[in-house]
Amino acid sequence: IIGAAIGAAVGAGVALVGIPLCIGALGFTSAGIAAGSIAAKMMSAAAIANGGGVAAGSTVAVLQSIGAAGFSLGAKIGLTSALSAAGA
Repeated sequence: IIGAAIGAAVGAGVALVGIPLCIGALGFTSAGIAAGSIAAKMMSAAAIANGGGVAAGSTVAVLQSIGAAGFSLGAKIGLTSALSAAGA
């Protein structure tokens, strides 16, 4: 039981803290995409592939949305539930 509780806590921590930190480290920040970052390279590739723009709903657009505003409450609940169960 203790191992499952520890695993669930780690899973919840990854969902609420780890994922947003990783997204920020890639260069998706609240101030926009950081110059010279992996995010900038992803955005450039997406823009070239789409004729100059980044498509709404694309991976780059979703990650920038998370970087700018964080996860929605529903996403936090879903990720916490899924990763807590996986950790347990």
